Formats: sequence, structure tokens, C-alpha cells
Amino acid sequence: MRLDGRNVLITGGGGQLASDLEEQLRERCQVSAPGRAELDITDQDALDRSFERVQPALVLNCAAFHNVEVCEREEDRSFEVNARAVKRLAELCAEGGARLVHMSTNYVFRGDREDPYSEEDRPSPRSVYAISKLAGEHAALAYCRDALVVRSSGLYGLHGSASKGGNFVQRMVARARDQGALKMVADQRLTPTYTADLADALITAVERKVSGLLHLTNSGSCSWHEFTLAIMETAGIDVPVEPVRTVRAPGGADRPLNGVLSCERAGEAGLSLRPWRQALDEYMAKTGLVAEATVR
Repeated sequence: MRLDGRNVLITGGGGQLASDLEEQLRERCQVSAPGRAELDITDQDALDRSFERVQPALVLNCAAFHNVEVCEREEDRSFEVNARAVKRLAELCAEGGARLVHMSTNYVFRGDREDPYSEEDRPSPRSVYAISKLAGEHAALAYCRDALVVRSSGLYGLHGSASKGGNFVQRMVARARDQGALKMVADQRLTPTYTADLADALITAVERKVSGLLHLTNSGSCSWHEFTLAIMETAGIDVPVEPVRTVRAPGGADRPLNGVLSCERAGEAGLSLRPWRQALDEYMAKTGLVAEATVR
């Protein structure tokens, strides 16, 4: 699918991934990337108006209710955003002949084994957030032919994450400076993924007409503890980072200990992303975290 000159709708505008997608597409396409204040995807009338105005050939759904702990307390809202709204988006895409790309998560897997999870592995979600995201996957694939559902993990990007007070890298740097010491779980593994790399791969996947389920992350894996150590090293911040075990609070979300995704299908499609450590170094250089921390 050639995207040059096409109309593109990106939901969740202003977020980390949505911002990178908009930046990479705007010189080639007519891009509309409304934030939640402009387009609440749970509002059917607002969706209808957006589709009528934009008439998209491609819809990239980056909108989500992704505060994992809050989802445990707000089940209805979680399913409203992460599942029911996706069904409506998929229906509108099918009616208008638009391609749909829907973002999902590694949390759909139980995470209790050592091997990475592939698209062929059976999901076994263990939290409200994860169950609602899996329901959204099914909705996208069921209601829109040739939809692409992409699972990723550990996203961070130049535009931060407003709902979480900045992305993980930003929060760890700020916390290290404020507190002088950190604690981080060492028994949860993942692949940190730079949204600029992910956005580029998503665009290529659309142009190569990839559909169905696809795992896309930077390559390699680490624990959250190892990720934090890498952040401190790159930033030049010398603080102790104590490794701790995951403790689930009463009523809290159950998080997968192994959240590493196998991206073999992406590799076969020529969509392999660079190692996570290389991506992290570039991100921190671009944000000035390296120079700023070194001066301090």
C-alpha cells in the first residue's frame, strides 16, 4: 500500500508513538492526529465525524487506557476504550475501505516461561488491562479485513508519556537525581522499544501489506533492573540501583515476569529493529539527557 498523498488518521495524538508516526508521515501524507480532547474514541458521533472529515485510507490506533493499576479498579472504562471502541473503529474502517493498524501489548501473555512469545503462542492475560487489550485484538481482526494488530513492549519516545508523568527513562533519571538511590524489579524481563524505531517499522509494514498479528520490538532483552542500569550508565549518573523481586499488592495487577516477544515474523518481512541498547543511547543523546547529566 503506497502511502504518499493518502489521508491518514492517527488516534491518541500527542502520545509517544502517535507523535513519532505523525512526524514521520506528515511530509508524505495528509495526517490528522487528534488528541483525546479532540477525539475520544469511545464517542461514536465523534468517530463518525472524524471519518467523514478525514476520509482516511489508513487508521493507526494508538489510543488506549494503559495505566495497568488503574485498569484493575476501572474495569468498565478499560473495556470501553481498549475493546468496544476498537470494534467501532474496525467497523468504520471496513465500511470506508481503510486499513487499520491497532496497537497491543506483551501483557496478553502469562509470562511464566523462559522462552520469548511468538504470534503462534496462546495468550493468557492475567490483568484487566491485558484482558481488555486482548479483546481489542479480536475486535480489530474480526471486524476489519486485513487489519494489522501489533504487539510491542516497554515503549519510550521523545514525547514522553503524560499520563505517567513522563516515560520510564525520564522518570528514572529524575528519581535518581532526587533520591540518590533506586530500587527496581529484576525478575521481570522485556525488550525496551524506542517509538521512533517502532513507528518506522509500522509504516513499512503497512506499505508491505503485512496483516494479522505481528510482534515488533527492538531486539534483545533485559530486566527492568538492567534497563535502569543502562539508563544510569548512559546518563552518567552514579547511584546504587538495588535489584528487588516483584511483589503484587492486594488488588493490584498481575504483570508477566517474561514479557519478551519473539519477532521472527517481523524479521521475515524485513522489519527487524536494532538492539535496544543502541536505540536507548540515541534517544538519550537526542533528549540531552547524556550531556545534562554529565555536567551535573
